[in-house]
Amino acid sequence: MKFGIDRLLTDAELRKPLEGKRVALVAHPASVTEDLTHSLDALIAAGINVTSAFGPQHGLKGDKQDNMVETADEIDPHYNIPIFSLYGEVRRPTGQMMSSADVFLFDLQDLGCRIYTFVTTLLYLLEEAEKHGKEVWVLDRPNPAGRPIEGTKLIEGHESFVGAGPMPMRHGLTLGEMGHWFIQHYGLNVDYRVIDMHYWLPEGPGLGWPTDRIWINPSPNAANFNMARAYAGTVMIEGATLSEGRGTTRPLEVLFGAPDVDAKAVLAEMQAFAPEWLAGCALRDCWFEPTFHKHAGQLCNALMIHAEGPQYDHAAFRPWRLQALAFKAIRRLYPDYELWRGTDFKYEYTNDVLAIDVINGGPSLREWVDDAEAMPGDLDALASADEAAWSEEVRDLLLY
Repeated sequence: MKFGIDRLLTDAELRKPLEGKRVALVAHPASVTEDLTHSLDALIAAGINVTSAFGPQHGLKGDKQDNMVETADEIDPHYNIPIFSLYGEVRRPTGQMMSSADVFLFDLQDLGCRIYTFVTTLLYLLEEAEKHGKEVWVLDRPNPAGRPIEGTKLIEGHESFVGAGPMPMRHGLTLGEMGHWFIQHYGLNVDYRVIDMHYWLPEGPGLGWPTDRIWINPSPNAANFNMARAYAGTVMIEGATLSEGRGTTRPLEVLFGAPDVDAKAVLAEMQAFAPEWLAGCALRDCWFEPTFHKHAGQLCNALMIHAEGPQYDHAAFRPWRLQALAFKAIRRLYPDYELWRGTDFKYEYTNDVLAIDVINGGPSLREWVDDAEAMPGDLDALASADEAAWSEEVRDLLLY
């Protein structure tokens, strides 16, 4: 199979519209060709007039470890072109940045989750391209989480840098397809095209991530596709006081970690309360001591997710429900546990909103966890309606 960048480089007809134009590249460390050449190097070597590059959250080099660590603009020392940060002084490209090129090539590996900020970066680029009369091309890449859809939709008024629009947490689209949805949903008038992949089979070997392609971290804590599969659930721990495993070698692959929570007891409570939500993966209690971030230097008991191997069932695995269930089990076992980060923690620079509500695009999940009377069917009914509506909404936008 071929990713969008590989097709562009090997097909002269696809490159022809770029002749005589200034080209910008939006990229990160996973923006590589089939032979692992970085897209910036490969495009310039192919004779394309790259006049600027842009780095999203974590930077073009992917060197910024934690969330909300900003990157400065710089000049590339080898090519002497500006490298603009879209996670520094601005999140949205400025007019000066947009003036640096005629065509913007967007070549970011995504994780298929609304909160992963590359989705919002694409929306902001499309909106600015409309204002400034620029072209945007997405060089498409796989959604490693595949086609499954899960979670409640973001509700109006809860838009943020981790919530670009009313989509569910696990959206099931590639970024090329997402660009079409943004244009349709927001009524954008922008010159947009997708250099689509050849022979990507979302339900084929790898179930999202092709087995013949090497995984490269698109962000520092996205170490493998087990994380990519689990992320639509585990990212919610960023809104909790529990550890998501940052400061360890397997971040965002655990349902929780804490020095004062009994993992075996939580698992037993999960199995008793909503056993069907544990389907499709293996869960294993484990221990870790974070070297930084939440509970640094403390021994934490945790539940590790294994969405891989013989226990993995792609259709049955529902990470958003699984994570909600872990929160619910902790709340039932420890009713007074200080589970949620407070409003003093400004998640993605929001004000007076709990981080868990920012992440979920509304309060419904937190309210379900905290309501002692709420049952699995209550949350499932909310999510199922939104999932079905989203599936119908994007049906005609699927390219694969």
